[in-house]
Amino acid sequence: MSFNLETFLFYSLAVLAVFSAIMMITRRSPINSALFLILNFFTTSGIYLLLRAQFIAIIQVLVYMGAIMVLFLFVIMLLNLGDEKSLKEVLGYKKITALLLSLLLMSLLGFTVFAGFYGKFDKISENAINIGTAEALGKELTTTYSLPFELASFLLIAGIIGAVVLAKKRFE
Repeated sequence: MSFNLETFLFYSLAVLAVFSAIMMITRRSPINSALFLILNFFTTSGIYLLLRAQFIAIIQVLVYMGAIMVLFLFVIMLLNLGDEKSLKEVLGYKKITALLLSLLLMSLLGFTVFAGFYGKFDKISENAINIGTAEALGKELTTTYSLPFELASFLLIAGIIGAVVLAKKRFE
């Protein structure tokens, strides 16, 4: 395996993504957690760019950072948590046991992934540049995956209609 700029960027973004995810779930302040989530979205988008999935990288930034993070920040501001003393937790034997079991599970999963994929994907496919484009994604969604795509859109419409009906009943 050659160590070039692309490999260096991938490992740097992967380490930064894992670091920001850990920092996101360990911070007491919801604002700090949201900021680390934004950093995680950026690093994930960078990894998508390295995988030559340009469309998914742009959608990651537009949808997740543009819409979902704004929603998260509005919810955080509306909750107005204020006093952080009420958020303190005691470190008991249940949490220590859960932490140890989580570390064991993550190490087993890491070993399984490493042993299962080591040496299988040494080079990138020749048509990897075409796979990540919006044209290729649209073609696959409208031909190969048209039924699941339509079912997902139907479920989203049903959820929107259900939310409108529930909101209408609440205001009447």
